[in-house]
Amino acid sequence: LKVTYSGTPLEPGFTEEKLGQAEKTELDAHFENLLARADCTKNWTEKILRQTEVLLQPNPSARVEEFLYEKLDRKVPSRVTNGELLAQYMTEAANDFGPGTPYGKTLIKVGETQRRLGAAEREFIRSASINFLTPLRNFLEGDWRTISKERRILQNRRLDLDACKARLKKAKAAEAKAAAVPDFQETRPRNYVLSASASALWNDEVEKAEHELRLTQTEFDRQAEVTRLLLEGISSTHVNHLRCLHEFVESQTNYYAQCYQFMLDLQKQLGRFSGTFVGNADSASPAAATSPPTVAAATLPAVPTIPVVPTIVGVPNTVAEGVLNPNEVKPPASGTRRARVLYDYEAADSTELALLADEMITVYSLPGMDPDWLIGERGNQKGKVPVTYLELLS
Repeated sequence: LKVTYSGTPLEPGFTEEKLGQAEKTELDAHFENLLARADCTKNWTEKILRQTEVLLQPNPSARVEEFLYEKLDRKVPSRVTNGELLAQYMTEAANDFGPGTPYGKTLIKVGETQRRLGAAEREFIRSASINFLTPLRNFLEGDWRTISKERRILQNRRLDLDACKARLKKAKAAEAKAAAVPDFQETRPRNYVLSASASALWNDEVEKAEHELRLTQTEFDRQAEVTRLLLEGISSTHVNHLRCLHEFVESQTNYYAQCYQFMLDLQKQLGRFSGTFVGNADSASPAAATSPPTVAAATLPAVPTIPVVPTIVGVPNTVAEGVLNPNEVKPPASGTRRARVLYDYEAADSTELALLADEMITVYSLPGMDPDWLIGERGNQKGKVPVTYLELLS
C-alpha cells in the first residue's frame, strides 16, 4: 500500500492520521475559542440574512429571481410593490365606476394612499438592502471565505505535522531496536554486520525525519498565526454588523412612521365626505368620522374631559349636540393648556382649526365634546383640533 498525501509519498505504516490513530497536534484554548466564535458568527449571520430577505420579499419566486440576477451580475428589474399594484387596480376601478361618485372618490383616495405606502415600502427595502443585507452578504462571501480557506490550509499543515511526528517516532523506535547490543557469542558473524548496517540506516532516517519535522512545524506555526489574525478580526465584523443593525432599525422606524402618517391623513380625508354615502346621519359627524385610531390614543397624552350634561350654563346647547360655532365658544376660566403641534392638519370645515407642525397653540375641552377633540386657539382664531396631532405640555 502506497498513499500519497499533499504531494508527498508516505511509506506503509504512516497513514495512521487518516485512520485516526496518530497523535493529533492540539491547538491552544484561545485558538479553539476563536474558531468556535467564528463558526457561531457565520451560522447566525446566515440565518439573520436569510430571514431578513424573507421579511423584505416574502415571495420565494421573487427571491430566487433576484438571486439569479445577482449571480449573473445583471441589474434586477424594477418590481411593482403590492401596495402600488393595489393602487393601480383601485384607480382603474374608480374610473369605471365614475370618479365623481362617492365610491369612486373613496377608491381614488385610498388608492393614492396605497401608492404612497408602496413607494415607502420600496424605499425601505432599498435602504435595508444597502445598509444591512449587503454588509452581511459581503462578510459571508468575502471575509468568511478567506477564513475558511486559511483554516483548510491550517488543517493540512496539521496533518503534515502529525505525519512527520509519527514518522520520526517510528524511525527512533526502529533505530533503538537496531542499536541493541548484539550477541558476540553468535556463531554467525554475518548477522552482527547486518545489524550494524541497519542501525546506521535508521540513524540517517531519524535525522531526515527530524529535519522534515522542523520544516513542517515552521509552516504550521506560520499558518496558525495567519489564521489566528483572521479569526481575531471577527470582533471588527461584530462592530460593523452592529452599526448596520442600527441603520436597519432606523430605516424600519422611518418606514412605519410614514405608513402611520399616511393612514392618519387618509382617515382624515375620508371623514370629510363620509356623510355623503353613510346612511346613519349620526355617524357622519366630523368628530366621529375623523377620530384617530386607538393606537394613537395609547401613545399620546390623555386629555381630561367633563362628562356630558343636558344643559350647561354659559355654553350654547349646540356644543353639547356636537355642532360647534367657534364664535360662540368662550374659554373656561381655568383648565387651558399649551400644546405643540406634531403634524400639519388641514381643517375640514369652518368649525376646525388648521394646524402647522411645531407651532404652539392653547387648547381646552368643553363639556360634551368628543374626547378625541379639543378647542384650539391661535391669536383670534379658534376651532376644533384632533388630540392625536398635539403634544400637550404641562
